[in-house]
Order: sequence, then structure tokens, then C-alpha cells
Amino acid sequence: MKMDGLERTGVTVREAGPDDVVGGVRPGVVALPESVEEISAVLRACAEGGLTVVPVGGGTKLHWGHPPERCDVLLDLCCLNEVVEHAAGDLVVKTQAGVTMDALADALAEQGQELALDVPFAEGATIGGTLAAATAGPRAFRYGTARDLLIGITVVLPDGTVAKSGGRVVKNVAGYDLGKLFTGSYGTLGVIAEATFRLHPLPADHRYVVTELAQRHVQEVTAMLAASQAEPSAVELDWPGGDAPITLAVLVEGSAAGQRAEALCTAIGAGAVTDEAPAWWGLITDDEVLIELRFPPARTSDVLAEVRDTGLSLRGSPVAGRVWLQPTAEPPADFAGVVSGLRERLTPVGGRVTVLAAPHEGVDRWGPVSALPLMRRVKERFDPERRMSPGRFIGGI
Repeated sequence: MKMDGLERTGVTVREAGPDDVVGGVRPGVVALPESVEEISAVLRACAEGGLTVVPVGGGTKLHWGHPPERCDVLLDLCCLNEVVEHAAGDLVVKTQAGVTMDALADALAEQGQELALDVPFAEGATIGGTLAAATAGPRAFRYGTARDLLIGITVVLPDGTVAKSGGRVVKNVAGYDLGKLFTGSYGTLGVIAEATFRLHPLPADHRYVVTELAQRHVQEVTAMLAASQAEPSAVELDWPGGDAPITLAVLVEGSAAGQRAEALCTAIGAGAVTDEAPAWWGLITDDEVLIELRFPPARTSDVLAEVRDTGLSLRGSPVAGRVWLQPTAEPPADFAGVVSGLRERLTPVGGRVTVLAAPHEGVDRWGPVSALPLMRRVKERFDPERRMSPGRFIGGI
């Protein structure tokens, strides 16, 4: 590999180790830029040397998606860890991509504000990685996903060009909403360097309603909660599958949270009100094998019926139509068959099954994607030489 140009950038470069593996593929070296300009210098050198690049933040999702076809350079953004600007009066923050979600939450809390993105990992997730994988948590029901809260982005394209869109535009790429394109792109279009978000005040108070439901009652109860004037911020299910009861937890935030939570508890007809979240709330505890299932909330009963006897547990939001499936013990022996069966039965009712992580060979991770031709054209426009995370995304993009 032609690494001479990379070394001349002045950016710190080290040999890759076993902890740097991306989906089983070990990179040649790890580059650690400390600024947007250094990211640009690294990508220019890689373009000149024909080197492939995989960006990484906290490393919590390096095993998600397909393994890359090649990974010459792992671009570690851990050193881009500063909050660039917090305009508290405007409820806006601009941050570098390597800032962890926990660190940003602590900084914003000092001003009584928050970025209302609940990441499904206890620690380590970064701003850049959260955007690149488009992960969403319980409160997406009320506040929206990363795409909804993102108002500006700075990216570095594969040839080293720095492009910006949204807030404080300096240079744009005509005809493209870079924020929406790069969110969920798995590092296949370029590198997310900085992001600007819309913030919310920290809620004055909060309460959780926790109860157990029989499978046959979940659809009716969650539909009632979604339409309730008590305005819950999140409604989550936790279910081991099979004959086990389903745990329902509802978050109520803001003024009169206690009274509103009590009203919801009464409307459900059972449960308890507490100020502590359930231990499982919004978390992915083991993502060696992980399926994301999206569906119209009106089809929750169909989803529960199909998941029931698969050997998979379910956790997530029936009101946002997004849940995670994980093996309750060992993965099903015919994991690929379970996935294809879920697709076959849920696609006709609007469901979408995505295997985010799995060590199994022969598993169709994404299934049919109608937008794939358009996505290929976008990839060709941004990365015609296929040097950014090649093969990691849908259709081998």
C-alpha cells in the first residue's frame, strides 16, 4: 500500500491492532486527525495513493453492516472531541464528530439543555457514529430522530473537499441535503466531521409508568397512549417472547409529570408510577446478533405474533414503529431462515427487517430495497472510486 503520502500529512498514524478490526477486517494503519483540516489532508493522501478508508468514532458499531471489502486506513475521530459552540439562547449546539454522547449531555446540562437523542449503548457512542448509523432511542416518538434534530453538518468528501450544509453554510454541494444523505450512510459517502443540532430544555420533571400486558392487549393500549392528551415522550416494550408477559413502560416529561403519569396509569388499568427508568430502558445490551424491525404502529399485533416463537426477544417502541430483536439465548439454528420468514410475512403489512449485526454467513442483511438504484447513483456521485467503507452498506455500496 502507498502509505508515504499519508505519513507526509503530519497526522498521527499508528499500526492497527486487534481492537481496530472492522467486521473481521483488520486495517493497515490507524490515522488520528485532530481537526477538519487534518481529516481533509488524510483523505487527499488516500485518494492519491488509492487507499480505502473506514471512519470510526467510539467503535461501538464497527461490526454492524457488511464487512468492508478493504480497509487500508481506519480513520479514528477520537481526537475531534470538542464542543465547538453552544448558543444556549438559540438552543443550538455545534460539536465535533468525536464528542461522546455522554460528554455532550454533561456539557449541555450545565445550561439546562439537552440533545434529545437516546443512544442504545451505555457508553462510548459518539456524535459521528450515532449519525452514521442513524440510531434512535425511545424519545424519538416525541422529539424525532437524528435526521430531525440535525440542522447543519460539515463533511469531508473522499477527495478531501470540505463541504457544509445547513446552519452557517460556507460551501454546499448543489442539489444535496448533506445532513440527510450522510445520516445512516455507514461512512460510505465521506466523513462526518462536525454537526449542528437543535436542542431542547431539560424537562422540569419526569415519571415512568411500568406495567405488564398480555400480548392481545398491547395494540389497543399503545394506540391509546399514542393519542393521549397526557402526551407521553416515549412508550417502550420489553418482551422475551413466547408466553412471557410483555413489560410496558411509558415516559412522561415536563410540567405536572406526576399527575399525567397517574392519569395514564389509570387509563391502562394497571401498573405503577415511578421516577426511575426500568434497567432495560432504551438499551442494547448485547448486539453480537441484532435485528432492527420497522413497521406501521397500527401493525404492532402482527409484529408480536410473528416474533413470538422465533427465539428472539423484542425491545423498542410500538408507537414509533421501531424495535430491536435479539436472541434470548443462542441464536436460532436457522437464523437466515428466521430472518427471511419475518420478511416474507411482515413486508406485506409494511414491515422492514434489517440485520444490523450477525456473525452468520449467508444472511441477507437488508432484503429488497426499492431505492437501491438511486443509492448507487449517489454513491457514484460522491465516491466514484469506492474508497469510503466499500461494501459495508446496502447492496455492497
